Amino acid sequence: MTEHEKEIIETEEPKKGYFQEDDNTAMSPEEQIDNPDYKAADKLKDKVAIITGADSGIGAATAVAFAKEGAKLVLTDIDNEADAEKTRMLCEKYGAEVLWLTGDVGDEAFAQEVITAAVDKFGKVDILVNNAAQQLEKPSILEISAAQLDRTFRTNIFSMFYFVKAALPHMPDGSTIINTTSITAYRGSSELIDYASTKGAILAFTRSLAQNEEITGKKIRVNAVAPGPIWTPLIPATVDRTKEEHGSSQPLGRAGESYECAPAYVYLASEDSSYVTGQTIHVNGGEVVNG
Repeated sequence: MTEHEKEIIETEEPKKGYFQEDDNTAMSPEEQIDNPDYKAADKLKDKVAIITGADSGIGAATAVAFAKEGAKLVLTDIDNEADAEKTRMLCEKYGAEVLWLTGDVGDEAFAQEVITAAVDKFGKVDILVNNAAQQLEKPSILEISAAQLDRTFRTNIFSMFYFVKAALPHMPDGSTIINTTSITAYRGSSELIDYASTKGAILAFTRSLAQNEEITGKKIRVNAVAPGPIWTPLIPATVDRTKEEHGSSQPLGRAGESYECAPAYVYLASEDSSYVTGQTIHVNGGEVVNG
């Protein structure tokens, strides 16, 4: 854990009221990362996939779906052992070989460590999912400290540069890169200014990287997923909002579950999307976004 993280953690207490009383680390209601009705078809059989921020939320749901599709998994988290173990057990239940590494994705040395470990164990990297993120709600830009700003950008966007740079030499022709952006990249967020700014940067990063000659020369496809209001541990920990409130303004009238995002990642990681690059899939409950 970096000094910046320690500073933020020490000064930012999770919002109260949305956790079970007997365990303030458990969500109420719990997040859903596994869809029991999902029908796999070996779309990622023997592919090696790296997923950052895989201990919970969309990263965990994507790992579970990839496991069902036959991928070998290299997963990262920063410090949530309980959630990480739950995700690992689910992935192994569905037959995946899992390599787990804990560390700070905003540290370039850790990115290199992950890629080196993946190549040492599996020999290559076919799929890179840049998903790790942090958000801290602040009603005013005056309340966003230099430490928070630095931490948010390092986790959310710097990490993507680090992981792509480290992975690219080990990615075969036809590999895929998938970045998690957000609906906030398109509509903004008055209380998540730094977070939304990084998500906008991720959108530009995705489109730019997809056009880069080193990427196109290897026929690597680069795309993004822009989730809307999804019920993940990040929400009750950082935002004053219940599940019923979160996403209630969307056309479908509810928040999404993490597992509802996972098929978008499977599609972009598989040959089903062989003619798709530089694009973004919106999983947001029906809100129309442009740009």
